[in-house]
Amino acid sequence: MENYCAFSKNHKCLNWTDYELTRYELEEAGSLCQANWIEIERKNEYIQLLQALLNDHGIPYPVE
Repeated sequence: MENYCAFSKNHKCLNWTDYELTRYELEEAGSLCQANWIEIERKNEYIQLLQALLNDHGIPYPVE
């Protein structure tokens, strides 16, 4: 996409700002998703460790 439009007075594309904002939001969402996934993996490892400790000591833990 280019910031040029032959049909407007100043030759600026009306959709260009929307395009730039959407592209920025997608980049931000991608980085947030990656950070969230890393946090989820760490929490899952921690939960598995806690469950193993409880199981080793014969302590029941709540299950959904």
